[in-house]
Amino acid sequence: MKKQKIIYRYYRYNGKKINAKREIAFELRFYSRLLLDEVCFNYNKAFIQDRINKAIDTGDRDKFLKWSNAYRQFIWE
Repeated sequence: MKKQKIIYRYYRYNGKKINAKREIAFELRFYSRLLLDEVCFNYNKAFIQDRINKAIDTGDRDKFLKWSNAYRQFIWE
């Protein structure tokens, strides 16, 4: 018995060209957004903690109050 062969033929299309787009799955977009948000949150929290610690070390009360007010949004839980 002969093997079956599949032959594809492409015909030129004379109409308006359409660009095909591939959508990224919702779960993948959602997970990547959550991951980036968590990374940014942790970075900003560590940055503000570092600034608070430097203000305490130098004894600068104004900067300490400024950074401690900014830090409140990270500990609202």
